[in-house]
Order: sequence, then structure tokens, then C-alpha cells
Amino acid sequence: MKKLMTMARQFRDDDNGAAMVEYSILIGIIAVAAIGFIIGIGAWVTGRFSGLCTAMNSSGIGTCASGAGS
Repeated sequence: MKKLMTMARQFRDDDNGAAMVEYSILIGIIAVAAIGFIIGIGAWVTGRFSGLCTAMNSSGIGTCASGAGS
């Protein structure tokens, strides 16, 4: 019986599982933030290139056709 109580106390005092859950949540939050940042940068770059393409088409200097340069 004493051995069972000792094992129960060790199981109760073990913090490895709780730490693993906390680190998993932290990694998840960092991953979501990184993905959001990458999507935001992608949208900004797309907007900048669209504005450049519009400016080139309206200036008469050049055109911005899809497939150009390939």
C-alpha cells in the first residue's frame, strides 16, 4: 500500500506533462503569428505590384501584361 501511495504522489508532483502542454500552446501561438505575418506581407507585396502595374499601364512607358517576362 505504501508503494502505491508513493507512486500516486510521484504522479501528482510530476510537471513534465504540464510543461509539454504549455510549450505546445506557445509553439502554436508563434506558428499562427508567423503565418499571419507572412500572409500580411504577401498581401502588401501584391498590392505594391498591382499599383506599379497600374501606373505603368497608364503612363504609356510600358505595359504590365500577364505572362510578360516569362
